[in-house]
Amino acid sequence: MFTQKWMDTYFTVDIAIQIGISLCILLLFLLLRKVFTKYLFHLLFKLTNRSKTEVINQIVVAFEKPARLFFVALGLYFALRQAPYFEHHMDVIVKLYRSSIILMLTWGLCNLTAASSFLFQKVNSKFELEMDDILAPFLSKVLRFMIIALSISVIAQEFNYDVNGLVAGLGLGGLAFALAAQDTVANFFGGIVIITEKPFTMGDFVETPSVLGTVEDITFRSTKFRTPAEAVVTVPNSTLSKEPITNWTRMNKRQITFSVRVSYNTPKENIDKCIKRLKQMLYEHDGVHKETIMVNLDVLADSYLNLFFNFYTNTIAWSENLDIKQDINYRIIDIFHEEGVEFAFPGHTIYMKQKGEKQLGEKRRNGGWIKQKGQR
Repeated sequence: MFTQKWMDTYFTVDIAIQIGISLCILLLFLLLRKVFTKYLFHLLFKLTNRSKTEVINQIVVAFEKPARLFFVALGLYFALRQAPYFEHHMDVIVKLYRSSIILMLTWGLCNLTAASSFLFQKVNSKFELEMDDILAPFLSKVLRFMIIALSISVIAQEFNYDVNGLVAGLGLGGLAFALAAQDTVANFFGGIVIITEKPFTMGDFVETPSVLGTVEDITFRSTKFRTPAEAVVTVPNSTLSKEPITNWTRMNKRQITFSVRVSYNTPKENIDKCIKRLKQMLYEHDGVHKETIMVNLDVLADSYLNLFFNFYTNTIAWSENLDIKQDINYRIIDIFHEEGVEFAFPGHTIYMKQKGEKQLGEKRRNGGWIKQKGQR
């Protein structure tokens, strides 16, 4: 009896028709969401009079899945409006529908601001910025955080929540966190300094008072280095931001400077001709930079003449630099041999002067006798 009464009240023929129409609307939007999305973007292309460029393609890729979900939400909204039993809950349904639109826009914008997105490439090319593999992900995360925070505040206002109180609470909480974790905050801002100023990037070989090695990873808290001994050293960013940093990878050329000792027995003419040939050899060498080549007799030492060499190699790779230096050393040996220039070896020359023996003499001094003997 009760079941029949409930059926007559809540499941009449009209109600059944409304439910069927609602299900058909929802099913239609589910089946045709891809078609709706395709025609939506086609309509946008016509309205903006834009052809399918790379920018438009990137926007389509970023908003394609959110747009499909939008048509599903739209179909669900129309289905619920047509369905019975929801007449008194339409205010909540409308708020949920608006919130879903905000979430889908947030989803698309987050896809659009990905680190690999065309957005950073266009900004980089237009403003001639130097965005590397560190700065682009950092900016991407900042933009995504701002987009998500803004969407959460809009959704909260949609449901009549006071956002001002939440912001004030977050501000006080952030201050308390900053005081309790000063080292962490210092490392975070040190990471921002490193990422924005870019004294080095991943793969660079750098030297600081704390570490010498190749940069392997940069995070907001610390930076990891691979030392020449193949050890991994982690240095806090707050430490790196306060230290002088030498980036050896960013050299335009590598310096080579050394001295060669020449014997005093070498004639002046041979030395002069040898210096000219050495300068010519360095100038014609493919691995030597042509601008700064110095070969000079700079020191007249006690036991040798000093030839000073200073030049730069075109390569900055250490192994290639050593190969060039070895080849030049071989050529120096050949030129010295051809010009009759002798290398000076460490040592001392002692000259012995003989004297005749002196006759022993005796002198009386202070009541005593002192013998003096000549020495050879």
